Amino acid sequence: MTYLMLFSVFFRIGLFTIGGGLASLPLLYNEMVDGGFLSRQEFIDMLAVSQSTPGPIGINMATYTGYKIAGITGSITATVGMAAPSFIIIIIIASFIRNFDKNKYIRSILYVLRALSLGLIASAAWYVFANSVITEGISIFESSNLPFLILFSAIALCFNTFKRIHPAVFIAIGAIAGILFL
Repeated sequence: MTYLMLFSVFFRIGLFTIGGGLASLPLLYNEMVDGGFLSRQEFIDMLAVSQSTPGPIGINMATYTGYKIAGITGSITATVGMAAPSFIIIIIIASFIRNFDKNKYIRSILYVLRALSLGLIASAAWYVFANSVITEGISIFESSNLPFLILFSAIALCFNTFKRIHPAVFIAIGAIAGILFL
């Protein structure tokens, strides 16, 4: 029963997520936190890990949650459930529409879906900002942290503008700075 539940929850998330990983965050939050699979803090931590590890956010979250609930087989079940709708939809679309990009109805639908996914991403960004940057009255913008944030942002901007540095370097620096200063 656990495997069927994991598969159906992540199948539903995969089916109704349009716009990529960040667009899936509201659905993931509703199912994972409100459903009692993860605490709010676990969700935020897993989001940070999912952003910094290779692969789509939704797949990483499904794998983690499935593993937490039912071990390795649970992680496989949740991951397959998350990926299955996209696979099925692409197979169906590919079999019926040969000139996908030239069909005016499909182009109209995709145009509307872009706007919807932008709204979902904005919603997810606001949620992450509100729950990680400003939490329970403690602001990352407190006077003790503000000079460090300004300095780090200025250095990152200068390095990124004048010399191309791989984003992994900034992720590592940010992780070290977070451990040392926050």
